[in-house]
Amino acid sequence: MKSWIATLLCLAALSGCASEYLVVTRDGQVFSSDGKPNLGNDTGMFELEDHEGRKQQIPQTEVKQILER
Repeated sequence: MKSWIATLLCLAALSGCASEYLVVTRDGQVFSSDGKPNLGNDTGMFELEDHEGRKQQIPQTEVKQILER
């Protein structure tokens, strides 16, 4: 019984760690990211990774909004 409680507590803790972000561009495209997009200081582009593991780069000037879900 105690192992089930410990397992449920661990799963609850892990599920709260990951945040999904939506990046909306000026032309209306929406990109979904598993973690917070990072702004590369040397490139001036937001770097993000989608749910399928693909890396995306979006110019900062093209990003209209970043929303946390």
